[in-house]
Amino acid sequence: MNFPRLRWESSEFHDPLGGIILLWPYLPCVRMPSELRPRNWDGLALIASPDEISSVREEEEQDKNSPGVHVDSAASSGTTLGMLVRDLRELEIAGPSIPDPERIRLIRHAENSRGGLPIYAIEPGIDDPDWLEWQSLWADEQVKFRNLLATLFRNRRWSRLRNSAINQVESHKSVNADLGAAATVCAAWWAEERTGLTPSLIDRRDKRIAARLRGALSDLRGVDGEDSGAGAPTLLVPVQQANLYALESILSTCDSLEKVGRE
Repeated sequence: MNFPRLRWESSEFHDPLGGIILLWPYLPCVRMPSELRPRNWDGLALIASPDEISSVREEEEQDKNSPGVHVDSAASSGTTLGMLVRDLRELEIAGPSIPDPERIRLIRHAENSRGGLPIYAIEPGIDDPDWLEWQSLWADEQVKFRNLLATLFRNRRWSRLRNSAINQVESHKSVNADLGAAATVCAAWWAEERTGLTPSLIDRRDKRIAARLRGALSDLRGVDGEDSGAGAPTLLVPVQQANLYALESILSTCDSLEKVGRE
């Protein structure tokens, strides 16, 4: 697989209707250095469903009662998440942690800042028929023979993916060798998670995500601009680093907008 450049700097999409969608590349299960974190934003959009956001909050409480329980469970699961956790454990980084430390940090920051900043779930919920159809099509692809066969060679493919991502990791003054290595691990996990997704399924999903991001920004602007204050608002979107380029590209061509409510 040819990975895009694995970048550390945020990317801004200036919506023609006003406001900024700030795409922030992060590594799942890793606490990012404070120097890489965006500081100024007015709302948070998570590429997750409402149920996933609720699960993140529940997992946080469970981890407080039994520290490391979710990481240990993942490590012994034999899944791609287990492979991610296993490889991250070998590095001197702030992680791995479950629930995702950056997601939960941003959720808590939004809840406690300026009386509460808006939070948006960008993936639709289970009551959305089009999304349910998309998930059904994805499930059908995953059980096709070629994709079932691919699981037999997962370990070999994982190593190959990590190696192919090495030269794509950009240097940054706040990123050491271990965090750079973590970027290759997370890129491999991102690629594995896409197994079974056809180009048409990826395109259909990404266009929906882009339209809903623009819809969330529209809500943040407010019907009469009451939420924007003195300037146009900024919607922060944490994005898996390996997926940054794809989301940038689809947003740049997105001319639709789907209404999204606040959590």
